[in-house]
Amino acid sequence: MKALFSLLSPAGARARLNVLIFHRVLPEPDPLFPDEVDAARFDTLLGWVKSWFNVLPLDEAARRLADGSLPARAAVLTFDDGYADNHDVALPLLQKHGLACSFFIATGFLDGGRMWNDTLIEAVRRSSLPLLDLRGLQDGRGNDLGQHALGDVASRRAALGNLIERVKYLPPEPRVACVDAIAQRAEVQPPNDLMMSSAKVRALHAAGMQIGAHTVSHPILAKLGRQEAADEIGRSREVLQDLLGARVGLFAYPNGKPGNDYLPDVHPGLVRELGFDAAVSTRWAASRRGEDLFQIPRFTPWDRGRAKFGLRLLRNLSN
Repeated sequence: MKALFSLLSPAGARARLNVLIFHRVLPEPDPLFPDEVDAARFDTLLGWVKSWFNVLPLDEAARRLADGSLPARAAVLTFDDGYADNHDVALPLLQKHGLACSFFIATGFLDGGRMWNDTLIEAVRRSSLPLLDLRGLQDGRGNDLGQHALGDVASRRAALGNLIERVKYLPPEPRVACVDAIAQRAEVQPPNDLMMSSAKVRALHAAGMQIGAHTVSHPILAKLGRQEAADEIGRSREVLQDLLGARVGLFAYPNGKPGNDYLPDVHPGLVRELGFDAAVSTRWAASRRGEDLFQIPRFTPWDRGRAKFGLRLLRNLSN
């Protein structure tokens, strides 16, 4: 496998850069999200990555991609959003394997905040109701959210699969109001400790991990005006720089799909103008020299077996 990676990603000007993206590392598997990475799986995965790749910090990888000096089998590890388990669970495992990682933080959720999707997830997870009645609430297209069975894990998983996609593209304030209403109808008070504290962000930085900006409120940038987008991006950077006492030069687009979540002809230029060094999307591919450093693609791995995981990464390198 290592020889194949070297063939597809040699050192120098012909190198390819694989950037992996994660969001959470759970202490134990979650029945509602069986594909979400847990501690044991992340530990195993890091072992594979370390044995196959030369893992670099993202800022170094971006510079070396631009000047054609990447090592063979170059890779980067990243996390988005700023969940507390990034510090509590992922960090010790990264340190165990001696691997660098970049963490992109949505600053509006630090110190007790909660992302809209987690309000929705925890409402469905924790509700004791057999049926969640959301009639009268509307999704991003103005359609009624209807009723959803909550009788077992499978039905709760189906409800979440339906609701997350329908609520995602509401404007930020109506989206928060919608999920708060869902939690109220579910008769649930969601937890306030899912995201990192400021102290945990400082601890990641002190441990040698890179911290990047990810906006304040995690909006769909494509839905915002230019000035509002600039404010979201710039303020998140300012908060992190004040928190860390260090420059922040990396940015991740929320959700990150070009065209849907950010506009390739608008936002990469805006991020550059704001003084960042590089930015990452969630388009699946590996980067080549000469590609836009403000739209670095990333890949989400999910296979559990070593062979399938490796083959998936090989396929990504060929994109």
